[in-house]
Amino acid sequence: MMHNHPHPGEILKETVFEPLDLPVTEAAERLSMSRAALSRVLNGKAGISPDLAVRLEMAGVSTARFWINLQANYDLWLAQQHKQPPVRPLKETAA
Repeated sequence: MMHNHPHPGEILKETVFEPLDLPVTEAAERLSMSRAALSRVLNGKAGISPDLAVRLEMAGVSTARFWINLQANYDLWLAQQHKQPPVRPLKETAA
């Protein structure tokens, strides 16, 4: 199991924007979103929303499903890092 799962925004920044040498301001304009909102995603402060995933697909950056799955996997990994409360089966077994 990975010890420090990367945030999807970090992956977006490192695999798309940095190789293209695309500044955040220009990327935000091309994606029709605010620079602040995109910056929060790229810095791991906000997740990739379904709207952003669709915009990334429209901009030619993989598929929306890819980005949503990446975000869902990250969110699940985060949840697994926390201690969960005691949980009992929903269906009791017969004695």
